[in-house]
Amino acid sequence: MTFEPATSDGTTVTRNVAAANGDVEADVLVTVGGGTLRGRRADGLTILRGVRYATAQRFAPPVPERPWSGIRDALEHGGVSPQPPTRSVATAGWSEVGRQSEDCLNLTIVTPAADRARRPVLVWLHGGSYRSGAGSWDRYRTDRLAREGDAVVVSVNYRLGALGYLRVPGISPGNLGLLDQIEALRWVRDNAAALGGDPENITVIGQSSGAHSVACLLGVAQARPLFRRAVLQSPPLGLGLGGEARAGRVAERFLARLGQDPREASPAEVVAAQQLAERDLAGRLGLGFAPVYGPVAGVDPLPDEQAWRIACRTGAAELEVVLGTTRREIAYFLTGSPVSQRVPLVGRAVENGLIALATRSVFARPTLRFARLLARGGARVFAYRIDATCSTSPYQACHCSDLPWLFGDEAAWAQAPMLAGQLWTDVADRGGSLRSAWLSFAARGAEALTERGWAPYGSRGGQIHRFG
Repeated sequence: MTFEPATSDGTTVTRNVAAANGDVEADVLVTVGGGTLRGRRADGLTILRGVRYATAQRFAPPVPERPWSGIRDALEHGGVSPQPPTRSVATAGWSEVGRQSEDCLNLTIVTPAADRARRPVLVWLHGGSYRSGAGSWDRYRTDRLAREGDAVVVSVNYRLGALGYLRVPGISPGNLGLLDQIEALRWVRDNAAALGGDPENITVIGQSSGAHSVACLLGVAQARPLFRRAVLQSPPLGLGLGGEARAGRVAERFLARLGQDPREASPAEVVAAQQLAERDLAGRLGLGFAPVYGPVAGVDPLPDEQAWRIACRTGAAELEVVLGTTRREIAYFLTGSPVSQRVPLVGRAVENGLIALATRSVFARPTLRFARLLARGGARVFAYRIDATCSTSPYQACHCSDLPWLFGDEAAWAQAPMLAGQLWTDVADRGGSLRSAWLSFAARGAEALTERGWAPYGSRGGQIHRFG
């Protein structure tokens, strides 16, 4: 393997590093389409952080990053979209946000080597109800994926909440976060070869609202050539796509709470008004876990909902997809509700009934309907469900319980309440099976899963692979 270690005066020296020396840390230079980046090599991986793929003025579409001269540092994480504190600390463990900035269109890239090996490329779109999260969070560290799959893994930061999805004609067009994701995918395709990846073998992986985003992109003509395969983990497809009427109600409430021109308000004022508007609208627009901000059908780049479904079907011919849910998705949001605490026996029965009903209506059934839609268009589709439970956690196989499996980082996840009662060795064993499936699918597609005993999910249904 050949790479360029950076010297103190900015010059470079080319040297060969044997695999046995993969744990030697060094600053390295990687040249991509726009210029040269200074990253870090350690433990056999090259990591580039805070790589800007585009810039954007507030409430304006992203503009591709321009070429630069000299060497640009990619040693520290870039900014994350301004956001409120996450609502999920009680379930998923400790919280993190990072340095917030409207200059947040950046990537974290992990690659075994910036050579010409043409490895599979995975692009991670995080969840967070379109209001929180960042691909650069430590809980989403992709070192294990890159190493186990000999793959290039790219995590994306993009605009969230009102800054990414506010729809006010004449002020903010809406769907800016979705446009950010498309621009990121375009950057990855154009630079994959320089990172040691195959631009013809890109798999996009999303979870929760990230998976919902992937579903949206499957019906967007300009996005479809940018990836070959997709993995959708727990997409809340029962929430559908937002419409103009709903987007108008959200905007009206947000503007009332903000009380000034949103183009002139500070990021902190925007986030504060966003939170107040969310509280105002939570009961009116649905259950408290439903996103208030998100993609709006009929607004660029999304067609209207009917046309989106048609586009998903007609664009599915060359597509390969894995999608699925957990058995108790809504337990992540509803477990420990006031009714179950006040009247334990009856309350828990009511709570479990609501969890089962909402999981079916928001996640499980709509996901399988979407699988059948794609299969009718000729896509090769595989469905799964995560059934594994733990001995003491009331959350059991809840929303996000697959994330520790996917990323396998004990320091980030071991103390999460949703994992109570499980030894980390058990989590690691189950995660190894899921990661192996995803990585083999990214490398070789449908054949890799059929060799593992998975059966395709067709236009009339089919077998659902069970984890746990």
